[in-house]
Amino acid sequence: MEKIVSCDWLGRQLIMKTGKLALQADAAVVVQYGETVVMATVVQNKVARGGIDFFPLMVEFQEKLYAAGIIKGSRWVKREGRPTDESVLTGRMIDRSIRPLFNQEDRRDVQVIVTVLSVDQENDHDIVSLVAASAALSIAGIGWNGPIGGIRVGRVENKFIFNPTYAELTGSSLDLIVAGTSSKSIMIEADAHELSEELMLEAIIAGQEKMQPAIDLIKKLQQEVAPKVTHEKQVLKSEEDLKNEAEKVELLKTGEAWLKENISKILFNKEYYSKGERKAAVTAIKEQLDSYLFAQNVGADKRDYVIKSLVEKMIDEEITKAILEDKRRVDGRALNEIRELKAEVALIPRDHGTSLFSRGETQVMSIVTLGAPGMEQSLEGIEGVSKKRYMHHYNFPPYSVGEASPLRGTGRREIGHGALAEKALLPMIPTKDEFPYTVRVVSETLGSNGSSSMASTCASTLALMDAGVPIKRPVVGIAMGLASYPDMSKWQVLTDIQDLEDGNGGMDFKITGTSAGITAIQLDTKTEGLMPEIISQTFKQGREALNNILQVITAAIPAPRAELSPYAPRIISFHVDTEKIGAIIGPGGKIINKIIEETGVSIDIDDDGLVMICGIEPLKVQEAVRQVKEIVHVFEAGEILKGKVVRILDFGAFIELNASQDGMVHVSELAPYRVEKPSDLLNIGDIVTVKIKEIDDQGRINLSMKGLNENEAMWKDEKGKSAGNGFSRPSNNRPQHGDSAPKKPRF
Repeated sequence: MEKIVSCDWLGRQLIMKTGKLALQADAAVVVQYGETVVMATVVQNKVARGGIDFFPLMVEFQEKLYAAGIIKGSRWVKREGRPTDESVLTGRMIDRSIRPLFNQEDRRDVQVIVTVLSVDQENDHDIVSLVAASAALSIAGIGWNGPIGGIRVGRVENKFIFNPTYAELTGSSLDLIVAGTSSKSIMIEADAHELSEELMLEAIIAGQEKMQPAIDLIKKLQQEVAPKVTHEKQVLKSEEDLKNEAEKVELLKTGEAWLKENISKILFNKEYYSKGERKAAVTAIKEQLDSYLFAQNVGADKRDYVIKSLVEKMIDEEITKAILEDKRRVDGRALNEIRELKAEVALIPRDHGTSLFSRGETQVMSIVTLGAPGMEQSLEGIEGVSKKRYMHHYNFPPYSVGEASPLRGTGRREIGHGALAEKALLPMIPTKDEFPYTVRVVSETLGSNGSSSMASTCASTLALMDAGVPIKRPVVGIAMGLASYPDMSKWQVLTDIQDLEDGNGGMDFKITGTSAGITAIQLDTKTEGLMPEIISQTFKQGREALNNILQVITAAIPAPRAELSPYAPRIISFHVDTEKIGAIIGPGGKIINKIIEETGVSIDIDDDGLVMICGIEPLKVQEAVRQVKEIVHVFEAGEILKGKVVRILDFGAFIELNASQDGMVHVSELAPYRVEKPSDLLNIGDIVTVKIKEIDDQGRINLSMKGLNENEAMWKDEKGKSAGNGFSRPSNNRPQHGDSAPKKPRF
């Protein structure tokens, strides 16, 4: 039987329905907010997956174009294909919000599929999707420690707005998503226009309070629905199986006792500065435990079971204890200390801008490529069609972590890290009017040991400045961590986390910003949520770290270069009257294509009249600019200019003034003496200097060549002079300019 619950949430109805659709799933909930509708389903396998040491959660987010009444634009492919980057990022956001609340020891596959059924172009589907996933998990009976809520926070005219519409968000200086409870944050995703740490914390706390109605509605749905309890499938165990299980319990006790006595001796007997040294210390713990168990006559399979079950977990616990009780890190750093920083630019000669940024053993090289405005990326999704002129792409090859593995397509992690660095820098990218280039940054991770995404943010700032992109201020990033006991009785925020410090009870709190404020945040945690005081301390230490990194960045390159690379294309942009756009393009694009063919440039024209001319050779770019400006030039009486003779008639000559407009010199205005026929003085193709006498009401231009010194050579020896002494009246069959002699059609 269908169950429906609803409430008012921030002035709009939030509706949850279950019991009608997808009945074979463990849970299926349809959530509607405005006219945006999302369905979330949950299924948990009944049998644990063998041979794995992690909790197997899969979160899939599906954008369906029918939700927006769209048929795919491709002529050949109409079915939705590979998920868009936005779809991948929304799926990752939901995953990071729900994952910490599962039993991490469970080995049964859980799959959450979120499908967008309708979008109203007003209420963003990502918040609705997060709430739907939480609702479905809350009634699935799979041991998930929810419910949680989610909310978007904007800031317009110095006031926070909650779950802003698309229209409201366009004028917002903040786009913040918070997931968690009314008192704890589990996931944070934000981009901002240099918001202060104090205001960001205020926004997070306010968002937590405003999401409570959604959480309460999920609890109401729980009361209405009897969950399907998905117990693990029981297998009848023999006496031998029970005996083996009892033996394993005893072995785990033995291994645990040895590890408690020896982990600290091995792990903290020196300061392990490199990742290799720390890995060697972990390997030593495993090998010595294996030797100890071997001496106890424990077989190879059972030794392997004990090592896999205990070592990693107990190392995490020992590292956490050392931090909380002794304020001691494995590599000897203080809790607020950053690893060694290095920054340099101009690594590669022909690229438009390059950099190398290192933080400890994390090393990222970023390369900037500048292109014409027409190289913008076109995007198609359920939010419609749009374009993107600044792109950041992040790569993570296996050699960066000392491994050999096949190179596959771009993964979700690479898409997520690239998007984070992209939005970190986006507020600092100049506008199209200021810098009309399409900008692509590629960050190659050459070494990874703790937050290569934040290193790519720093490297990208360096590369953009090296390329001469006039960013408003440098942007840098830092990853903050956490050590805590499960009950949060003690906790410590860590600056610049690496490898062994990202364990249970921790967090990965990435912060990017300039000297003026925060530009992006991404948080995921291995706790059941962070209290405001933890977030506050994170911002405090994070600001100190950002300021230190900014000093290193500005020491390497204090400001964007004044000149672009000689190998970068040159763009000249200017505005023209929108009514002149048609004249530049010409019939069927004939005029603009002729300019492009002659000069080898690309020409892009926006609807507002912004003309952008791009090419590698500066002289050819200038020539294209000259030709376009000639076309849009507004002629005035008295103006003197050069033109080419393009047509000669008995009563005068037509002079090409630009690519789309001619003027006429009457035979009486050709020379300081009488000329009987214009063809006696002029030839097609001659270049002459003319003065505009007048422009009539119909826009026709009357010219004169008289009194202009530039034409003196033509009049030498009185070329074309008539034998008569005066002008004869034109005959009736001779066309007059402005009557039966229309302006020469240009094409």
